[in-house]
Amino acid sequence: MPRKTKQNSPKTKRPAKTGASDRKLVTKEEAAKRILDAGKQVYRDIVKLKKKPHMKFPVRSLSNVKYDPRKGHFEIKGKTSVRTLKYNTVKTFAQSMRLMATTKRDLLDKDDIAGKREIYYNSKSWGECRFEQQPESDSLLDDMEAMLGVNREQLGYIPEERGGDVAGPLTVIDRNPATGEKVRINCAKLGTGAWSVPSRVEQLEFECKADMILVIETASLFQRLVHHLFYERINAVLVSMSGVPTRACRRFIRRLSDDKNIPVVAFTDGDPYGYCNIYRTLKVGSGQAAHINRYFCVPRARYLGVTPQDIIDYNLEDATHPLEPVDIKRAKDALRNDPFIRHHKEWQKTLEEMLKMGVRIEQQAFAKHGLNFVQETYLPEKLKKKNFLP
Repeated sequence: MPRKTKQNSPKTKRPAKTGASDRKLVTKEEAAKRILDAGKQVYRDIVKLKKKPHMKFPVRSLSNVKYDPRKGHFEIKGKTSVRTLKYNTVKTFAQSMRLMATTKRDLLDKDDIAGKREIYYNSKSWGECRFEQQPESDSLLDDMEAMLGVNREQLGYIPEERGGDVAGPLTVIDRNPATGEKVRINCAKLGTGAWSVPSRVEQLEFECKADMILVIETASLFQRLVHHLFYERINAVLVSMSGVPTRACRRFIRRLSDDKNIPVVAFTDGDPYGYCNIYRTLKVGSGQAAHINRYFCVPRARYLGVTPQDIIDYNLEDATHPLEPVDIKRAKDALRNDPFIRHHKEWQKTLEEMLKMGVRIEQQAFAKHGLNFVQETYLPEKLKKKNFLP
């Protein structure tokens, strides 16, 4: 397909910036202090108060979160669980203490990093309090993150998964970790490829005059849009989530959107997973990570599609798939229990319409009308109408 000539992109009103308190992460020094304070409290319990030491963790589940539309993200409520040192918890308690000590001594004090898999194997030198399976260490790392109120990236832990791919009118300014020298990456000059978001994005700076950030669920559709230079046509930064967006991907979108005051529009499959897992996690966070959602969610995100109404408007009835039992359960659970869905009548109506139709639809279904229909017709029309879901 020949290169598109640049057209005037559909302007989207730029929302006001979110509060600075939601953008600044805890410093390395503050994180180390919180670990020391937790250790001192255990010491006081044992030596001074002569009682069994304990550690308190917020309950990480959807039942312990609330949605505040003014702040735009899930916040954790007051339910906590207490881990007290007793006969049947002695190993877990020791593992928790050793994990905090390792985090401070080997990562924060040395400005080093580690993957979750590495910490699991590192525990093999911990004697009887070693982890037998990685899910044990992963769970305790999540508990420590919630207890300290510090996201694990700031503690030095790097995720195993990729952070997402980026293309379009954006220059990212990173730094050489050895020399500190600035490294400039022009995301519109990468040929047929894209720039991958790193595991930690706090050091990044941006040069960008895009009108929006278009966030896309599937890698294949992202690659199609990049291949046809769709970002030039709408003057947008394109970001591939490849399913539920990683924390690094969400943090990157949040930082870019806030720093440059750019609106965010999301494009996923039209199914309960795309709505209630992928988009909901991008916009307001998750119950499991409610203690740090304010850093990783993108409150200004709006949902473009695919919607049940698109099936009718674009004559896609024969390009759908029946809802599976798991889809129906997920949609009904969201209608009953998800604070975000329960707050927005628009999303309740969308899920109810989907359940009534009994079908789901993928992003690629627009290929029924031609391989390039999605970028030539569907996306330009939807962006022009601006009839986005919250």
